[in-house]
Order: sequence, then C-alpha cells, then structure tokens
Amino acid sequence: MATPTVQGIVLLAHGSRDPRWREPIEAVAARTRALSPEAQVCCAYLELAEPDLRTAAAALVDEGARAIRVVPLFLGMGKHAREDIPRQLDALRAEWPALAFTLAPTVGESPQVIDLLARIAVEI
Repeated sequence: MATPTVQGIVLLAHGSRDPRWREPIEAVAARTRALSPEAQVCCAYLELAEPDLRTAAAALVDEGARAIRVVPLFLGMGKHAREDIPRQLDALRAEWPALAFTLAPTVGESPQVIDLLARIAVEI
C-alpha cells in the first residue's frame, strides 16, 4: 500500500514590522488547519517578518510534507506575485527536486474573495 502524500500549505503574505499585522494571517492558518487537519500549514512572509518562504518550506519538509502548495495572500497580481514568488518557487524546486511545489493564484483573484469584499463594503 502506498504511503499517502503529506500536503504542506504555505500561506505567503507580504510581511510587516508590526507584529499585529500577522494576526489575520495566522487566523487564516488556524482556519485552514481546522478545515484540513491532515495538512501541514504554516505562514511565511516575503519581507519584514519571519519566517521567509524557504524557511517555512524547510519546516514543512522536516514535518514530512512531500507536496507543498504556496498560497499568496495578496489582493492583486503585482510584482511580488508575478515575479518574486515564482522565482522563489524555482529555487525551492531546485533545492528539493523530489517535492511537488505548486503556486495557487493570488487570493484576490478568487471570485469568492471578490464577492466577500464587496459584501463587507456594503454592510451597514
């Protein structure tokens, strides 16, 4: 019988020096763990906060992840999402060629997120 693939999920955000900025990112991670208890979930940040993407990926590998999905928690497709994140994923694939790394679309491109933001905007 084949060993099941352990899925790792990295919730990747920009980062901030203000530690309170991380609270909603970590809340998304907690909710993700609740929705998918079999997955290994962690947060990572492009700059101004730790851990970075490579460190988060290494932690997931140490926990047994054999596939890692990187989910950019960005509203739009700016330079980070278009260039920096794919370049970092290429480096991870070179470092761990046996692992499957996938990059999800930025969350802001999701129709569900767009709808939710519009609903929040019109709440009274």
